[in-house]
Amino acid sequence: MLKPMSHDAGTPVARPIDPGVRIGHVHLKVADLDRALAFYCGVLGFELMQRYGAQAAFVSAGGYHHHIGLNTWESQGGSPPPPGTTGLYHVAILYPTRAALADALYRLAEAGIPLQGASDHGVSEALYLSDPDGNGIELYVDRPEDQWPRTPDGELQMVTRRLDLQDLLASRNP
Repeated sequence: MLKPMSHDAGTPVARPIDPGVRIGHVHLKVADLDRALAFYCGVLGFELMQRYGAQAAFVSAGGYHHHIGLNTWESQGGSPPPPGTTGLYHVAILYPTRAALADALYRLAEAGIPLQGASDHGVSEALYLSDPDGNGIELYVDRPEDQWPRTPDGELQMVTRRLDLQDLLASRNP
């Protein structure tokens, strides 16, 4: 029988999830599949792994079956959800190195895609934007865990500071 979870602000009753669990992929509803592919493949550089006509496509980095599924099953010609509604806040795409994140910033600038924000969180550096369908996207790189900011008691202390975009671009390998 399942144990109930606490809905208080306190610690959940259930035991923690296995630390090896990872978020594997995300599926996004898009209005126009070709437009979405132009952004995810053409700008960000994901590879098209498989396409199902005009209704769905799967893209990845490094040949994985898919990191992002794009589909028009319920959204062909649709519009983004209005502000003040529930749903996905953003998809976070983890880059392996600061130079790779800098290359993503360069690609966005070359394509004329504006950032909505850029933050240094102490644990990571992040770029925030929306895809052509209004889905929130975070492109980020983690710092090594031994560099994460901590309180005197050793607890994690994330921050939000302005990210120096020129310094980030300077780390790009052309």
